[in-house]
Amino acid sequence: MEQLNASARQRVLEIMHGARDMTLATIRPDGYPQATTVSYVHDGLAIYAVIGLGSQKADNIQHNNKVSGTINLPYDRWSEIRGLSFSGTADFVRGQDRLEEIGQKILQKFPEAKEFAAQGSNMPWEGLLFLHIDLEVISLLDYGVGFGHTELYRSN
Repeated sequence: MEQLNASARQRVLEIMHGARDMTLATIRPDGYPQATTVSYVHDGLAIYAVIGLGSQKADNIQHNNKVSGTINLPYDRWSEIRGLSFSGTADFVRGQDRLEEIGQKILQKFPEAKEFAAQGSNMPWEGLLFLHIDLEVISLLDYGVGFGHTELYRSN
């Protein structure tokens, strides 16, 4: 597996920037994966997701911080499919300055999140957690190159 190069990094960032949601898979206590759709923002290759405070995802991550996920761009035909899958580790964003910074990124991408912000001024908003995902392996998917075409990279 090769290291993520500048060209591949740019394609990953284009996909992250062009999509709104991702599928995030965590590991349940019984060992089975649990995949759910979550909204996210990114800062470079660092992904930040919004999850519920008492959610199964939050509980799963407390027991096992390994995660995987997918981010896909909208498409009309199979030949237009572009996306990525990833594996990495997740932790909860801590520190008020960092929480405020991520909260502002979320408000920029998802203005409707102001409904949650109005409930209180402190970040994260009541009942929510901000999750940081550190990517370790990224698989770029581009059907424009060929059906099922993938490129596998180590991100750090």
